[in-house]
Amino acid sequence: MSQAMLSKNIVLVHGAFADGSSWSKVVPLLLAKGYKVTAVSNPLTSFQDDVAATKRAIAAQDGPVTLVGHSYGGVIITEAGNDPKVASLVYVAAFAPDAGQSIVDISKPFPPPPGPQKAAPIGDGFLLLSPQGVEEDFAQDLSKEEKALMVAGQPQTSGAIFVAQPTQAAWHTKPSWYVVATNDRMIAPEHEASMAKQLNATTISLPSSHVVMLSHPKEVAQLIEDAASGKR
Repeated sequence: MSQAMLSKNIVLVHGAFADGSSWSKVVPLLLAKGYKVTAVSNPLTSFQDDVAATKRAIAAQDGPVTLVGHSYGGVIITEAGNDPKVASLVYVAAFAPDAGQSIVDISKPFPPPPGPQKAAPIGDGFLLLSPQGVEEDFAQDLSKEEKALMVAGQPQTSGAIFVAQPTQAAWHTKPSWYVVATNDRMIAPEHEASMAKQLNATTISLPSSHVVMLSHPKEVAQLIEDAASGKR
């Protein structure tokens, strides 16, 4: 590697309507560079449960951690990233609220993207994104086969996570990197750019759907490497 490996441990945190397979194309690229990679399986039952799962993954690492979050996973890493082991944060088309702010709160100033409107309740406060939502708004630039796998394997997501609020925002004290997906239909791209600016993050923009780590894995893996090596 051209840069010193400051964090050999990388913990990847998926978002809503998704699971650890979100990172299936990024993981091999990072492993090939000698990193220890952990993809957290969030239960998506509550914000507290998801933060706890991520904290357990951080605790299992043997040194400094680069903590990566996609979508709602950005809210999780904003809270869990306060762990002293976490050296850097990477937001991948992700929400980055401040303390006391929810996804709903920070999204209000921006045009509502079409994707979240295709999430429907299925009982007990849980939601599923419709097949049309997955195919047209969540992963519109993936293959037909990849979209079908996402629809079949989509986990149930608690609606309560969208109003959950971090108690302390790690990005105030930890260096941050950000991937803006300019064709995102789940988070307004101008909202992503605004969050990246607020974080003073080292930022790249890619012409991608919401699942930028699946449509542009090499570029996302490179940014994660940059964060792990402290390259700004």
